[in-house]
Amino acid sequence: MPTIRFLPHQEICPEGKEVDAQTGETILNVALKNGIALEHACEKSCACTTCHVIVREGFDSLADSSEDEDDMLDKAWGLEPESRLGCQARVTDSDLVVEIPKYTINMVSENH
Repeated sequence: MPTIRFLPHQEICPEGKEVDAQTGETILNVALKNGIALEHACEKSCACTTCHVIVREGFDSLADSSEDEDDMLDKAWGLEPESRLGCQARVTDSDLVVEIPKYTINMVSENH
């Protein structure tokens, strides 16, 4: 079973967290299922960038991003080559290390 190690984030996950994931689950769903309140203002429909994450390890194990995801990522704060939308990136059999960026372009948290 693959694991995802979420790096510490001052507000969302101050101590970081390592969790088990099921192959095929999205990074966002794994985070939410494990008490990591990663923002997702568009309800996981690839219509915003609030679930933007940076995959620090294991990026190459993920399927390529779609054109729609790439278009949304262009609007993300702090975009990096290993950036993905958590609602679109699906876990494979490889472990991942994920960083949640410090900011999003969302002005107000949706508090899901």
